[in-house]
Amino acid sequence: MSRVLCKLLALCLALLAAPASADELRPAVIELAEREGGAWVLEWKLPVAVSRGQDAAPLALPVFPKACTPVGAPVQRAAALASLGRQELRCAGDLAGQTFGLSELVGGADAIARVIPLERPAQTFRLTPAAPTVVIAAEPSMLQVVRDYLVIGAEHILFGWDHLLFVIALVLLVRVGWAVVKAATAFTLAHSITLVATSLGYAGLPSRPVEALIALSIVFLAVEVAIVLRTPERHTFTRRFPWVVAFAFGLVHGFGFAGALAEIGLPQGDIVTALLAFNLGVEAGQLLIIGGVLALLAGLERALPRLEVPALRMSTYAIGGIASFWLIERVIG
Repeated sequence: MSRVLCKLLALCLALLAAPASADELRPAVIELAEREGGAWVLEWKLPVAVSRGQDAAPLALPVFPKACTPVGAPVQRAAALASLGRQELRCAGDLAGQTFGLSELVGGADAIARVIPLERPAQTFRLTPAAPTVVIAAEPSMLQVVRDYLVIGAEHILFGWDHLLFVIALVLLVRVGWAVVKAATAFTLAHSITLVATSLGYAGLPSRPVEALIALSIVFLAVEVAIVLRTPERHTFTRRFPWVVAFAFGLVHGFGFAGALAEIGLPQGDIVTALLAFNLGVEAGQLLIIGGVLALLAGLERALPRLEVPALRMSTYAIGGIASFWLIERVIG
């Protein structure tokens, strides 16, 4: 009984502590691209740490192959919570077997590393705190692309707080197992459509209105959940046809997924494979969230039935409050 209560409190605290940003998956990116005549360009976007009274400092440093020599000084500039840099290199011979990446990764974050030769397929790698550098291969591996983008997709929904809260609110509204499956399937189908269409260049929306609409979708579901908790006998359109609402908002969330994926980049030659793996990763993370919330609700109903409604109400208010803050911030910020 106490374990269930602890889990519930942990969930509520997690919701209350959710960061006010659109998508928390904003990984560091480092790219090594070949130019003519043995010239290469190293470009990077790294998160920064800001200390009071001090300038922002990057949390990692680029590591380029030993066969490469810097040409001139690096050019760096500051962006929102990131450091952007560019370094020209002169590289001798084939870079296969050379080490490339970042000096370190802190805070459990991942990074994306890309190598783009002129006459060979591009390679994309996922860097982790345990392995911040990689060895450049002679040819890219499809298995590597599948593995990396599968994990990236799962991490995106598990640590992208707005998508996470939408799925949790959807489960709190529907509650019934089969109805949850239908609503989740509609959400999956919808965001898959816009994710693929946007990533392949057939559709697109500006990121700011998309992020505002995503926040609005969470507020909308939180209000619906609050109505159900207050008047269980009232059957709103959303409660009767949750899959329709999930599909409509899923189209918007797909643009959000595509925006995050655009920042990460897709490997040339393996775009379809990477898209499929990313989408499967998103679905795996989504199913994990749905299963966890349903299990928690079932445990709460059995062990602490008196606390079920107050706990759900507190969680709903937390979700709605966070999403309302996001909405205001994204509209006027």
